[in-house]
Amino acid sequence: MKSKLSTLLLFLAITVASAQGKKWSLQECVLYAVENNLSVEQFELDLENAMIDKSDAIGNFLPTLNANSRLSGNTGFSINPTNNLPTNTTQNSIDGGITTAVTLYDGLRNVHRLNRAKLNAIANEFRLADLKDDIRLSVATSYLDILSNKEGLKVARAQYKATEQDLKRLTELVNSGVVPRGDLLDIQATAATQEQQIVNTEGNVQLSKIALAQLLQIRDYENFDVSDETFEIPISDILNNSPSTIFAKALEFRNDIKLSEANISLAEKDLAISKGALMPTVGAFFNYGTRFSDVAQIPGPPLTAGGPPVFFTPNFTDQLWIFDGIAYGVQLNIPIFNGFSVRNGIERSKIAVKQRKVQFEQEKLDLENVVNQAYVNVNTFYKSYEAAEKTADARRLAYQYSKERFDVGLLNAFDFTQAQARVDNAEADVVRTKYDYIFRLKILEFYFGLPLSLD
Repeated sequence: MKSKLSTLLLFLAITVASAQGKKWSLQECVLYAVENNLSVEQFELDLENAMIDKSDAIGNFLPTLNANSRLSGNTGFSINPTNNLPTNTTQNSIDGGITTAVTLYDGLRNVHRLNRAKLNAIANEFRLADLKDDIRLSVATSYLDILSNKEGLKVARAQYKATEQDLKRLTELVNSGVVPRGDLLDIQATAATQEQQIVNTEGNVQLSKIALAQLLQIRDYENFDVSDETFEIPISDILNNSPSTIFAKALEFRNDIKLSEANISLAEKDLAISKGALMPTVGAFFNYGTRFSDVAQIPGPPLTAGGPPVFFTPNFTDQLWIFDGIAYGVQLNIPIFNGFSVRNGIERSKIAVKQRKVQFEQEKLDLENVVNQAYVNVNTFYKSYEAAEKTADARRLAYQYSKERFDVGLLNAFDFTQAQARVDNAEADVVRTKYDYIFRLKILEFYFGLPLSLD
């Protein structure tokens, strides 16, 4: 109840905030995605089903209790149910009773079913948690994609603004006859290229916003936006840990690994249940029943001493007491031959156990590969970012030098625009490698158990 209330309050708060032009943080996006994802809702329903299965398994230990009743009529030859004598008349009868039965021993299958139901509930919890982990990573990817495109757009606009100033100044020089018109055309071409880049980057920003909004199940694409903060390279000591240390930590808490382990236990319980079918079953039952018939005849006291008994039809209530009775007993079933179905079921369960173990080892291997790849990526992309920064610094200096030469007429417009294009590409590489590094770093921290955050 508390969870549903908090979800409702979150939804109302976000609805109001969206109407006011709210810009979402990463933490808000992650929380909202987890709370509103349709797959999460489906997995939560699967978890509820698993809990019901657990209740079913507990119920298998309890005795059953059933009541039955039957109203029937017959015309012509029949057997009187009260005295088992043949009769050839119309009769109406009512039968009723209560039966209870309990399983005393079934090869421990009910015990294994209960344990399996408990494990299945736990496995569904891991499955749900693993899905939420995947959603968090997907949200972080989309969120950082928006930030990367936004920062690229800022760079493109700043570059265009600088080009506009050069274009304005060069136009004046051309009009004064100091610079040939061909130089102006080169600068105009550069400005047009930058305008096109701005349009393309604006489209990328909008598309990345739509992608994240769809991930959050939000349809108001026009008003959806994320925070405009420019995140610097975060400080992290994650690389102080070796890949093997991070992998060992991931094995302890990763929900996909826990789910795989639970699946092995489930397969082993299925095997135990299959083997239980080879054992005999013992059950007990108890039944109480009674009946009524409108043609029932029972002997009564004779009219005279030593005379024959007088038969009469008791009323409904008296018949229920007169014709009631109980039955009880114990039943033993011993399986002898069943067309190989039990043996084959056991063999299939053994194979399933082996498959789950192989899958578990494969998932551990996959996780180790992912961690190692993430570790290498963090180092690689950080070095790429550092190299891009150095390249951008050098390109800026070269551009400044070219601009000074261009301003005094020692450099033609074509060479100047080439220098500017190299700066543009270098600054775009800085933005790209920066967010590539941040994302890889957050993935590695996530596998180490740290929450997703850009702080």
